[in-house]
Amino acid sequence: MLKSTYPYYLGNSPESPNSDLEVRDKYTGEVATRVALAGEEAIDKAISMAVDAAKPMSQLPAWKRQEVLEHCVSRFRERSEELAVALCIEAGKPIKDSRGEVTRLIETFKIAAEESVRISGEYLELDRSPRTTGYSSFTRRVPIGPCSFISPFNFPLNLAAHKVAPALASGCPFILKPASLTPIGALIIGETLAETDLPPGAFSILPCRRDGARLFTEDDRLKLLSFTGSPDVGWALKAKAGKKKVVLELGGNAACLVDHDADLDDAVQRIVFGAFYQSGQSCVGVQRILVHDEVYDAFRDKLVAATIKLKTGDPKDEETFIGPLITEKEAIRLEEWIKNAEARGGQILCGGTRNGALLEATLMDNVPPTEDICIKEAFGPVAVLSRFSDYSQALNEMNNSVFGLQAGIFTRDIYRAQLAWEKLDVGGVIIGDVPSWRADQMPYGGVKDSGLGREGIRYAIEDMTEIRLMVVRKLLV
Repeated sequence: MLKSTYPYYLGNSPESPNSDLEVRDKYTGEVATRVALAGEEAIDKAISMAVDAAKPMSQLPAWKRQEVLEHCVSRFRERSEELAVALCIEAGKPIKDSRGEVTRLIETFKIAAEESVRISGEYLELDRSPRTTGYSSFTRRVPIGPCSFISPFNFPLNLAAHKVAPALASGCPFILKPASLTPIGALIIGETLAETDLPPGAFSILPCRRDGARLFTEDDRLKLLSFTGSPDVGWALKAKAGKKKVVLELGGNAACLVDHDADLDDAVQRIVFGAFYQSGQSCVGVQRILVHDEVYDAFRDKLVAATIKLKTGDPKDEETFIGPLITEKEAIRLEEWIKNAEARGGQILCGGTRNGALLEATLMDNVPPTEDICIKEAFGPVAVLSRFSDYSQALNEMNNSVFGLQAGIFTRDIYRAQLAWEKLDVGGVIIGDVPSWRADQMPYGGVKDSGLGREGIRYAIEDMTEIRLMVVRKLLV
């Protein structure tokens, strides 16, 4: 169970100046706990402390940074069920998905511990012309300095981990704003970090109102902003970020293609997961499903049959697959999109019923491609099927989106797989699986309105460090 109150973490230390933030059980709607809420004064102080911590953090030896990360791995394992239950309550995430996210939290910190001792440079001989004869160079990567992180509600543990863990691995102090709807997981990460002997000011974890978070974006003392969330907010923050480096992981309406040669039973199993896991609240959740004419009817019938079996209800129930959306407002929005699509000729194959914040797993076909449910990010348990006969044209249709995060291709033809990799304007093409699949060490991110930069520990470390060059002129004898 959750504690009655939680502090925020300012300069490595817990502080409880208030308990103004209510965190509700997303299934019952009841207040589950209260959290200290940071104001602008606390955020300003956290940034000052991070600036002071920049030098001692940069001087931490690699083994020490690794030791901190390994401590987190050990403690997260010990507290895994506590973390999962907290996540189930604060996010409404089904308990099986919650346990899965805790597993990925642990894996992400484990990868970061391994990468913390691999941050290396390069030797480059420069004597490619008479002018540069006798010169050679060396590079090393140095921490960029204080970082600002803003994490979302849908993966409040693992997406925070993808910012915090590489910062610790690279020696960067940071301030983190977790989503106000789901701050508990990040605060437990803070509680774990407070058990280590990181330099004072190395981290602050500060839940705050959106209108009080200005300094996270605008303060020039911060050298990097990493934001995960909605496209509208992300691009607006980038415009205000000034000179700092910006990494954005934003939205999507991921497409998945099922070719005529696909194993339909396998594709159904994976697409049901990809479309509806954690109630569809994933930026790489399967939203658009393009199916070859030859197998469309058989695939549709199998997919509907599998989807109908999914249980909707209390996320604490071990059998529940679809829990509540993060707010009833989001469920109402998505219900309206479904009704609008139906009114314009779309057919509801299954689902479509809402009860408060709960929305049944919903499949539609014959939806006009101009409908919101096709062109915007649904971020809920809804997917739309359509037919194709020409593979190249289907790839063009997959590209017909302002988003470009990941795409999934079910085909056994290596040449078609390579063509998809070549033509699809996305950050990642997943062959033989859904776009929802992610390994925490791989480069992850999108193009177009889906963002800027890449996460994945090694790639995040590159953003959180800078190249420093040394040139050596040898005296010629």
